[in-house]
Amino acid sequence: MTGLRAGTARADVRERGAVHLLLADKLPEQTVADLEARGHTCVLEPDLSADDLPGRIAGFDALVVRSTKVKAPVFESADRLALVIRAGAGTNTIDTDAAATRGVLVSNVPGRNSAAVAELTMGLLLAVDRRIADNVADLRSGRWDKKRYSKAGGLLGSTMGIIGLGSIGMAVAERAAAFGIQVQSVAREGRTEYVVARAEEAGVTWCGSLEELASSSDIVSLHVPSTAATRHLVDADFLARMKPGAILLNTSRGDVVDEAALLAALDAGAVRAGLDVYADEPGSGHGSWDSPLAKHPEVVGTHHIGASTEQAQRAIAAGVTEIIDAFVVGETRHCVNLDERTLGSFTLTIRHLDRVGVLAGVLDRLSSAHLNVEHMENRIFRGGEAAVATIDVGGKPSQELLDGLRALPHVLSVSEVTLGPETEASVPRRKFGAGH
Repeated sequence: MTGLRAGTARADVRERGAVHLLLADKLPEQTVADLEARGHTCVLEPDLSADDLPGRIAGFDALVVRSTKVKAPVFESADRLALVIRAGAGTNTIDTDAAATRGVLVSNVPGRNSAAVAELTMGLLLAVDRRIADNVADLRSGRWDKKRYSKAGGLLGSTMGIIGLGSIGMAVAERAAAFGIQVQSVAREGRTEYVVARAEEAGVTWCGSLEELASSSDIVSLHVPSTAATRHLVDADFLARMKPGAILLNTSRGDVVDEAALLAALDAGAVRAGLDVYADEPGSGHGSWDSPLAKHPEVVGTHHIGASTEQAQRAIAAGVTEIIDAFVVGETRHCVNLDERTLGSFTLTIRHLDRVGVLAGVLDRLSSAHLNVEHMENRIFRGGEAAVATIDVGGKPSQELLDGLRALPHVLSVSEVTLGPETEASVPRRKFGAGH
């Protein structure tokens, strides 16, 4: 499926006003009912595996997944696929590069599971500190050992270092503060005023580096995505800097931690851990699995269930519906594989009368000038008489082209803005769709 065919598929969907959806993981029944009430066709096949998808994807406009992996062969086999939605935040289980090559949008639903993951994070922290799992295991085995389990550090007055102060990290910070824990994170440029204000309201203080955070925290909680930059972020050096007996919490992604290094630190009694994610966890919902890390006596582990609450799933499912609603009207929300770069590009702003063929004439002139359109938006003024088109192009328009555009019938004015290194700071980058 080429990018052109993907674009044609999106146009066909907008014309029909309906989407043919393959749901390869479970969604709440109410969400399916809401989608069908909008005229969409929903095919529910939650037992499909990653290997099954390439042979099943033909005929569908959109694919919705939670944990099912979407590999390159899916996009190679698709004949009309235009959108893949990850019903959750992370998209590391989807080959987004293969999707981009085929012109398929990949969107996620960020922020909707923040409370659920934060709740589990605090649960793991309590379980590690008070050895709750071992308490339960001994009681169920008929053993009473109050003397052994009466020893705990307690959380009040401790310091938690949070790595990744996004929506989940912030939710953890707010809950930790309510426990009387001093929260800190790494100061960095680029944080929005809203994030900084919310963090300071929760009492977050700032460290100058990860090394400083590791050495000054009684608890370290990880809330970063899986990327090349975060792979093995917590390695042997990081673990060696942590305080003796400190607690490491990971409810983000397994490959953020060097598990061999963590096992060595656990064996040495240097740290304790509460883990919901693992680098080699099974790809299915159930089955046999032998993990030295998960079985370690200094680990309290759960089964990658951070977002698995009814509240979170309802919120995520609502986000899926919102993405599809936007998609049908030509908007793109929370897309992770569109290129936001505008360096070296130009934006043309064309005010014109809202007449048939005006934009076709503009695009024909751009094609003749060998200028590629990177992004385009056309908005109608109140009353329907006039419109304004903003078009990002991948090269500098010549004066001859600009004069030619201004001479087109029904074009009222044409202006250009350079989006390059000299203006990047002063020209706001437009987003793709209302929620990107």
